[in-house]
Amino acid sequence: MNDEQLLRYSRHILLDEIGIDGQQSWIDAHALIIGAGGLGSPVALYLAASGVGRITFCDPDEVDLTNLQRQIIHRTSSVGRRKVDSARDALAEINPGTRVETIAERVSGERLEALVRDADIVLDCCDNFATRHAVNRACVKFGRPLVSGAGIRFDGQVAVFDPRHAESPCYHCLFPETPDHEETRCAVMGVFAPVVGIIGSVQAAEALKVLADLGQPLRGRLLMLDALSMQWRSVRVPRDPGCSVCGGDRSALSADATPQSCRA
Repeated sequence: MNDEQLLRYSRHILLDEIGIDGQQSWIDAHALIIGAGGLGSPVALYLAASGVGRITFCDPDEVDLTNLQRQIIHRTSSVGRRKVDSARDALAEINPGTRVETIAERVSGERLEALVRDADIVLDCCDNFATRHAVNRACVKFGRPLVSGAGIRFDGQVAVFDPRHAESPCYHCLFPETPDHEETRCAVMGVFAPVVGIIGSVQAAEALKVLADLGQPLRGRLLMLDALSMQWRSVRVPRDPGCSVCGGDRSALSADATPQSCRA
């Protein structure tokens, strides 16, 4: 780290649990964020501010006026722009030392696998099960930790799935993929703006903990928020030994699924 970085990250470095080594692990890290919406906004803002050295953003959409109620990385002047471009500009203002790569498409198949393989950690900030399961398969295949978040109406949830740990479940263990699974989208159901801010912030915290090997990440736990009563509930999620994704030969897995969208 140079002198400017030592000063910028001094409040982290002062923490014994982080120190210079922990901060350096973030500077050296590459985070893949799927979705530049309500969840991806706080995730990216905190990861960049914390010094994560490289962030890859995937989102095919443009900024819409209805996004601005909760997608805090975008501005009114960004309406009509690609979300990934708007997000890149915002992150550059926060931390020019973070290298931001943008992919304005619905990544799937070999393209998704290549992105996951190249990342140190993956953050699922999308809003549909097809994308979530495709990302999960790729993370299991290449042994990449996955931080998954979701928010709808007044409810949110977040969990960490880390295939590097034998006891850790994968997303499919918790939410098995079924062809008739009903999607619930905020465009139809609505979402209380601070919910995605809270959940996205927790996702960022968990990602930083995993990257620097801090504390006890949410491996094998699902953390759920009821914002109307402002109550949290944590439940244990065991690994399913019969899971068709993480219970067998991981080398045979494929992330070839066509995501429907990548926004929250």
